[in-house]
Amino acid sequence: MTAVMIGTIGIIIFLAIILLGTPIAIGMTVVGVIGYAILTNSAAAFKMIQIDYFATFSSYNLSVIAMFTWMGFIAFYSGIGSRLYDFANKWIGGAPGGLAMATQLASALFGAVCGSNTATAATIGAIALPEMKKYGYNDSLSTASVASGGILGILIPPSMIAIVYGIATEQSIGKLFIAGIGGGILLMLLYMVAVYIWVKKDPSAAPKAQKFTRKEKLQALGGGLWETALIFIVSIVALGVGWFTPTEAGGFGSILMLAVALVRRNLTFKSFIQSLIDTGKTTAMVLLLIAGATVFGKFLAISKIPFAIANFASNLTLPSWCVFLVIVIVYLVAGCFIDALPLILLTIPIFYPVILNLGYDPIWFGVIIVLICGMGVITPPVGLNVYVIKGVAPDVPLEKIFKGIWPFLGAIVACIVILMMFPQIVLFLPNLMM
Repeated sequence: MTAVMIGTIGIIIFLAIILLGTPIAIGMTVVGVIGYAILTNSAAAFKMIQIDYFATFSSYNLSVIAMFTWMGFIAFYSGIGSRLYDFANKWIGGAPGGLAMATQLASALFGAVCGSNTATAATIGAIALPEMKKYGYNDSLSTASVASGGILGILIPPSMIAIVYGIATEQSIGKLFIAGIGGGILLMLLYMVAVYIWVKKDPSAAPKAQKFTRKEKLQALGGGLWETALIFIVSIVALGVGWFTPTEAGGFGSILMLAVALVRRNLTFKSFIQSLIDTGKTTAMVLLLIAGATVFGKFLAISKIPFAIANFASNLTLPSWCVFLVIVIVYLVAGCFIDALPLILLTIPIFYPVILNLGYDPIWFGVIIVLICGMGVITPPVGLNVYVIKGVAPDVPLEKIFKGIWPFLGAIVACIVILMMFPQIVLFLPNLMM
């Protein structure tokens, strides 16, 4: 039996045990160790797992995950989301469909201090949904706009998925963050276009909301906007220009976010402790996934599957965009069943060499990966963001939320196509970096 065949069997077994409900990190570790032992020997396999797990959990570089995760949870518990939505609502909420558009702007702004799609959806949803309900917005439009807006939380930096992708591919996290700005702004605008088209076809779906005076709009600028801008500049822009390492940027951003929350007295001691607990749980989960993926990746490497696939793709007579389209479809289908982080860690060892062989830019591909994985959090049966919004709005049936998702899925597809045609939208700023 060849190494490639053993690797293929290993992947099939892994998928099978995942379908049985085994935690993904454990499944990757077990299959990786057994497969590595078969291809080498048991002593080498057990030595490998010891080294990889210790290296992962003791790595200073991976502490960036804890730093940006804590910043996000402080933002979640400190109420900055309500001030950002107030700003967005007062500036664009009065237009037809304006509250749904304001939701996208608020989600993008909140994403600038929180790298989680679920936290973004839950925070903005708790604020925006009652407001849209008050003005008689269609349930499908309101809930779907919030669920989809959560994706901006993982596209606009800081992004947990971008961090994990950068670690897995050894790409600059700073460049990935800066690249996400162009992609995030484009997606936000396309979301607004989707809302505009929806409201044009069905004006009753989004009655006009309250309009605000110029004075009220200017006062809203002094809400959460300056705080977000300050934290974004300190934690993201400073990282992009090379003043901070990723871990330092996350640490400074967390401390600044904490200082703002304390000055405004928006963070209770109980919430502060809960932010630490949630950060510990999330960080441990991500590190366990990275350790398991490292073990599984080494098994795949010695099975030579990634190289075989890369060579096969390179020798095809098809245009490179056709091969890329196949990869996109694989991610899209898999994203309907597997969460974004484990999906990236599982597939990067297989598809990353293919992407490089096809001549695509790895930073650009990182943004595309975030977009594709974002589709997975709003599509059934997993659709994590949809279930988050269902928890925020329990009176809205799931089928109504999923029904409203399609225009926003169309916006994501349009975003991917535009970025394929014009990659400089996301590469212009990273290329200016040293």
